[in-house]
Amino acid sequence: MIHVSNLTKKYGQNTAVDNISFQVQKGEIVGYLGPNGAGKSTTLKMLVGLLQPTSGEISVAGYNAETELLELKRHIGYVPEEAQLYEHLSLVEHLQLIGRLYHLEEDLISEKIKDLAKLFDMEAQANQRISGFSQGMRQKCIIMSALLHNPDVLFLDEPFTNLDVGTVTLMKALLQRLADLGKTILYCTHILEVAETLCPRIMIINSGNLVADAPVEELRQQTNQRALNEIFTQLTETTGIGEKTEEAVRIVMGDTPDA
Repeated sequence: MIHVSNLTKKYGQNTAVDNISFQVQKGEIVGYLGPNGAGKSTTLKMLVGLLQPTSGEISVAGYNAETELLELKRHIGYVPEEAQLYEHLSLVEHLQLIGRLYHLEEDLISEKIKDLAKLFDMEAQANQRISGFSQGMRQKCIIMSALLHNPDVLFLDEPFTNLDVGTVTLMKALLQRLADLGKTILYCTHILEVAETLCPRIMIINSGNLVADAPVEELRQQTNQRALNEIFTQLTETTGIGEKTEEAVRIVMGDTPDA
């Protein structure tokens, strides 16, 4: 469902994504991990057509991103790390707009909006302007927008940001069930605890390079580490945490950390 071949994105002399290749099959949930600035969000933006690759090929749901981008977008749902919402609209109006952009029938749009608002405990806010929403409510609106048209592939970039515990629990169960039903999910995050419980397969990008792509158990065997945070630290060479901690204490406390 997702096919990436020799994908590269450069900004001048800086290479944000460096010649990566991978495939994600129907029904898979794959975690896409990496440090801040590693190239995670850049990759997703290329996959959904928001950024033009410098080189390489992308195919999603059988559609080529270069020649069939409009059809590709019909089949995907995208939760970006930072989304722009139409704040002057209400939740209902915003979702109506999204549904019409996907050419859904009006009756189906109304039914889905009602059901999604109930599912995400947003019934009381359904006719309120988004400008008055909390960050968590805005995130729910973004997620509902991505799910409304029943996409075949979901691209999720830190989808649980600002969500309460109950909604995170719901989303984990929902994503697992959608994968069981054949949906394909690429889950981009730096929250390793969620990725470890949700994603049977993990890809790790570091400085634009894909340094790991395997089931979690295989990564444990390769690195001789059990916890995903230890695997991540080893593969991204994130060392010297103890020394950095002491340095951070010195900076915060001044030259006399024991005072």
